[in-house]
Amino acid sequence: MKNIPTQSSTHGDAAHTSAGYRAHAAVRRGVARLALAGGFACMAFGALPAQAAPADTMIKAVKFDDVKEVQKQLSQGMDPNMTDDQGMPLLVLAAREKSDQVGQALVDNPKTNVEIVDKAGENAMMLAALNGDMDFVKLLIAKGAEVNKKGWTPLHYAAANGHDDIVTLLIRYSAYIDAGSPNGTTPLMMAARGGHVSTAKLLLDAGADINVKNQIGLNALDFAKQYKEPDTVKGLTARMEQMQKKQAGSAPAAQ
Repeated sequence: MKNIPTQSSTHGDAAHTSAGYRAHAAVRRGVARLALAGGFACMAFGALPAQAAPADTMIKAVKFDDVKEVQKQLSQGMDPNMTDDQGMPLLVLAAREKSDQVGQALVDNPKTNVEIVDKAGENAMMLAALNGDMDFVKLLIAKGAEVNKKGWTPLHYAAANGHDDIVTLLIRYSAYIDAGSPNGTTPLMMAARGGHVSTAKLLLDAGADINVKNQIGLNALDFAKQYKEPDTVKGLTARMEQMQKKQAGSAPAAQ
């Protein structure tokens, strides 16, 4: 048999119902406050993209060598040393993308640090040398950028890709011919690794040490052999034999 509600239980239900309305109203007020707060938060966060837009615009302009946009952003106070979301400074990015006009605009700004490096320790001259961008390398040198640095250098990078014209330019500006990377690898070793015979000859003619070894005991000839560059192996072997004969000929005769 069904239970029949009593008056007291009915009053109790009414009370619960009244309490329920009050609770529901409170919840609605709370939700409204949260919604309002959320609205303010959205408004606040909604302003962020507008603040980030100039930086995004600048980075895009650098990548596409849009010098007018870069000059505009710089005139409005944009930091010429800012980085992209990967930590790459604008000048280094310009060198990577061969954006020569933007590079000029950046180095013309007195606030630009021409030696600034990315997270990998690479500066603009290194990437310009790697890309064979002679104009960018000359631009940086004209603005006083150093051709030498600790560890990997622009000469390593130019030699790695066989850019003889840039190798010649860097040597002319006193690049250290046997610069050692963190593990002692030299520009000559990088040229040998890439099979760049003319670059190896250029470095040797400029005084590179063919016998120097890196920290794991490899010299330039070892690099050429390891990376299966027969023409470079032949050239380096001939140069070593030539040096040995010269040394033997200059040695004092036995009494």
